This record gives sequence, structure tokens and C-alpha cells, in this order.
Amino acid sequence: MANTPPEPSDGNTSPAERFRAAAGEIASDATANAGQEATHVINQRIFETSLDLILVVDRRGTFIRVSPSSMAILGYRPDEMVGHSAAEFLYREDLDSTRNEMRSARRGRLTRNFECRYVHKEGRVVTLWWTGVWSEPEQQHFFIGRDMTAVKGAQQALADREQRLSRAQSLAQMGSICVNLQTEKTDWSDEVYRIFGVSRETFVPSMDNYLRMVHPDDRATVRAIQKQVRQGINPKPMEYRIIRPDGTVRQIYRESEVIRDEAGDLLYVNSTIQDITERRQTEEQLRQAQKMEAVGNLTGGMAHDFNNLLGIIIGNLDLLRDRQSGDPEADELTGEALDAALRGADLTRRLLAFARRQPLQPARTNVNELIAGIVKLLERTLGEQIQITLDLNPDLWPVVVDPAQLESSLTNLATNARDAMPVGGQLIIVTGNRSLDTDYASQHAEVQPGGYALIEVSDTGTGMPPEVASHIFEPFYTTKEQGKGTGLGLSMVYGFIKQSGGHINVYSEAGIGTTFRLYLPRAEVGAEAAPAVAPAALVRGSGETVLAVEDNASLRRVVVRQLTELGYHVLEAEDSQTALRILEGERVDVLFTDIVMPGGASGYEIAGRVLARWPQIKVVLTSGFPENRANGDPHARGLRLLSKPYRRDDLGRLIRDVLDT
Repeated sequence: MANTPPEPSDGNTSPAERFRAAAGEIASDATANAGQEATHVINQRIFETSLDLILVVDRRGTFIRVSPSSMAILGYRPDEMVGHSAAEFLYREDLDSTRNEMRSARRGRLTRNFECRYVHKEGRVVTLWWTGVWSEPEQQHFFIGRDMTAVKGAQQALADREQRLSRAQSLAQMGSICVNLQTEKTDWSDEVYRIFGVSRETFVPSMDNYLRMVHPDDRATVRAIQKQVRQGINPKPMEYRIIRPDGTVRQIYRESEVIRDEAGDLLYVNSTIQDITERRQTEEQLRQAQKMEAVGNLTGGMAHDFNNLLGIIIGNLDLLRDRQSGDPEADELTGEALDAALRGADLTRRLLAFARRQPLQPARTNVNELIAGIVKLLERTLGEQIQITLDLNPDLWPVVVDPAQLESSLTNLATNARDAMPVGGQLIIVTGNRSLDTDYASQHAEVQPGGYALIEVSDTGTGMPPEVASHIFEPFYTTKEQGKGTGLGLSMVYGFIKQSGGHINVYSEAGIGTTFRLYLPRAEVGAEAAPAVAPAALVRGSGETVLAVEDNASLRRVVVRQLTELGYHVLEAEDSQTALRILEGERVDVLFTDIVMPGGASGYEIAGRVLARWPQIKVVLTSGFPENRANGDPHARGLRLLSKPYRRDDLGRLIRDVLDT
């Protein structure tokens, strides 16, 4: 029997066991291969159906594989991208950052998450959010990119909306406050911090801190609103004041709404806060301007009628004084009556100044020279106990203004300053140039943007509280005791400045002093006004013919007597129609006509007709209510004006002057 060679043995396993082990290894390899094949199939299916963009890129940045989703995301077929560099498709500004991400992935063998932009085949920019990993065995990058373009667009739109809302809130000086009624956590928008004059870094918003900034006089009202909110009651819109840390007071408008959940429990209160300080100031200025305009119209109309009455009184007193036979008592009585009538005339002039209807004689004026020229007068007026200090800008802009009225206004302000400094003090007059912009003009009624010469008149007197300062320009308003003032001084200054196209304001603090600021418009280059006419010596007429047109019969009789005594031949008419009929048949040297007459043509219109047909006739206008309108300004048309009431001597000088011109 042949010997069979022994099988290799480890000494412990039988041949059958070794066979089964070998068979198991073969089966295991087959299973592994089958699993790998299944995984490959699954990966391929994901690669082909993924909505995200899948890229396989070599270390040089060349596309090896591109998922079919590239068509939907970038507009390119995979075959249009494979073999090309990623740099050909990347948005140029993101090229360097993407390369850095790829290098970092290779160095650290880490998964990278980053954002970059590609350029679509149609040229638009596509934003992708990438997850990338580097495979060392394959020496390849694997990237999965999600299209975030729509999301980024929505985020940008939201950011733009919030920015527009923030800008709109800033322009409207409006912010928002949200209070969690369960935790009392309070959120403020940026604009609320600005309105309250605090910063996010230093101020903790809360209902209590908010209340501390409310004006003490308004806290009870705000507390009541907070109580209503905690009870779930929607409060009515309200206005109140706050005090900023720097001490400034702002006017606030607030609207609030309580928010509940589905169960009706309180969640939040949302409020809008708006700073309406400037709006309320503008409204108050407008109301003040309207009130002043109404009072001006009233006083102007009264002055017109009153001047006619005074004209009759003064004219007859002048005539009566000439007829007296040297009786001292009669002379005294006539003189006192005449003085009283003249004071009445001065009163009406002040009323007309406030109503901005006084006749002005504007001329190009050097304000510094005018101020320096009246210092001696002011020193005598104010007395030794008041020191006058001047600070005059040598480069002050010239203005076109009535110098006599400006002197009167400055004297008036100085007199008021003296009365405010009973134990002495300082009067300080400063001049300078100021440019008022559109923002300032929008906050002050009737102010036009532009250059102004500024005159500041300050005193170190008792000052005024706000409730007094707000009324000082109103006629007949005075804080002086009975008989110490008419209340027309500052109203005259106000009217003159406004009539001159300027602006005036006052700043005063009780116990510290008062500053008046007068803004006069800068004169245009070459602007000149008609020169004021110097009064000539009284010269009587030589029989020249004057046609006097006056609707007031009593005043017309006085005028006729005055002109007759001055040596003129006088014709009279009560209206424009009668005047024109007389001119058709009579030779007239001077037409002396009232401006304001009831019915028919005004004095301006009569003058226009006369000058058009009889240019040799001289024209003099008169009125107790001389409105300087563009279509009837006596200075602009070269006509002479005599304001009512007037003295006989004034009438005589003017008639003689126009005849000799």
C-alpha cells in the first residue's frame, strides 16, 4: 500500500475546517465586491439626480466630473465644463478666495464649507454654498454646491427694505419700541436711541428708564398709558415731552398697539415714536404769523381811517393857529390839541410799521457806520449806568434798508434794554454775516434762504420767561406798568424788519439777559434805491393849479384851504370820474390824489391815466394806508408820496418841490 503524504497542518484545524475557511474567504470577497458595486450604483444615481451641483476637480482646478444639475444651475451641460478650468466659470472677484479654500482642504484634509459665485451661461451671477473635501488617494476634490441665489436675493431685499425703513424712520424722526409684556424686555430701534439722545452701549432700555426721561410734568400721563397697556387696553395716540441727557427738551408723538396670542393672553406692546419738535415749532410759528398778519390787517385798516380823522384835526388846527389874534390862552389850547394830534399820528405810524404798510425810503446802507453814528445818541438815552460795547464786523455785507427806520428800531431796542437794566449793565451790539439755508428757512415762517447782515442787540438785564417772549412783538402787549409804555415799540421793529424782507428773533433767559437778532437781506451788487428827498425851505405857490382828489369831504375841505393859503389855485374832486372830467376841460399843473378811495379807480390808476395822456402834469399821492404793492409802489414808479396825516408845511414843501423838479 502506497504511502499518502500528510496534509499541512497547524496542528489544530482539520482539513475540512480549512476548506470551509477558504470557502468563506471566497464568499466574503464576493459579498464585498457586490456591496461596492451597489454603493457605486447608488452614488452614480445620486450624482445624476442631485438638485445640487456636484463637481470632481483635480488639484490643478480642472473639472473631471460634473453632475447634470449644472444645466439647471449654471446653464452649461456637463460636457461643456469637463476638461475646463474652474477659473473659466468662477466670478472673477471670488477666484482667489476659492483657490485658497482648495489649498486649505488639501493641507488640512478637512471638509470645507464656503460661499462663492459662478457666472451663469446667460451672464448672470449665481451664488453657491459649497461643501468640499480632498481625497488623497484619488488626488481629487469633491464638491457639493447648493444654489443660494434666491435666498441671497431675498436676504438682500430684506436688508434693503430694513435700510429703507431705517432711512425713512430717520427722515421722519420716527422709531419703534417693542415691549414683552410677560418679561418686560424692551427693544428700541436705532432711531429711538437717536431721538432720546442716548446710545446702545450706555443706555439700557426699559419701561422705568424710559419713564425717567419723560418730562416731570408729563409723567403722570405716561404712567396712566403704561397702566392701560398692562391691562391690555390699546391707548389713544398721545403727545408728551422728554428731556435728553444734554438737557434739551423734545416733543414726542406716540402710538401703541397691544398684541395678544390666540388664547387672548398679552404678548407685546408695539409703539411708534416720532420726534415732532420741529413740526410743532413750525406750526406755532405759522399760527403766530397768521395771528400777526390778522392783527396787522386790522391795525392797518384802523390806521387808514384814523389818519383821515387826524388829517382833518391837524389841518384845521394849523389853519386855526394862523387865524388867532395873539390870545396866549388860545395859543396854548391850540398847541396842546395839536401836540395830542401829532402823538396820535405817531401812534398810527407805529401801527402801520407793525402792519408792514408804512412808506419806506430804502437806500444802500452801511450798517456799521449807521450804528457808530447813533452811539452818542444811545449814550445820552441810556445814561451813564449802562455801558455800550460794539463788536462790528469790518467786512459786513451792505443792505438796502430805510436808514431812518433802522436807527429808530435800534434806538427802540436800546430803550427796552435800558428798562430791563434798572441798576445798570451792558448793552452789546454785534454785527456779522450769516447765510440762512433751506433747513433754517423751513423752520421759520417767511424766511428766504440766502445771505443776511446780522445785527445782535444784547443786554445783561432781567430777561424774560418764554411765555412773555412769545408775545413781545404783538401790538399793545407790554410788561411795563400803566403809563410806562404803549406796547408798540417792538411791534414797530418787527413790522419794519419784515417789510424790509428780513427776519427777527429773540432769545432770553430770566435773570441773565436778552438778545435780539435782526437779519437784513444782503444787497445785490449795484442795487440802489431812490435817494431820499431832502426837505426844502417852505416856498409858497405862484398861482399854479392843483387838482385835489379826496373822497373824505371834511379832509378835502381842509386840503383845499391849505393849498389856497399856500398860494395855489385849487380844483377839487371826490372821485376818479370827476377828476378825469375836470382834467378834460381845465389846465392842471399838479394832481394831488388820495390812493385809497371807495369804488372806481384808485389813486395809482388815476395817476397812470393822467401821465399817459398829460405827461406834463406832476403827480403827488397821499394815503393813510400806503400799501407798497408791485403794481403800485410809488418809489418804483417814480411818484412822490405824502403820508397822512401831514402838516400844511409838509404839503407845501412837497408840492413846491415837484413843480420845481
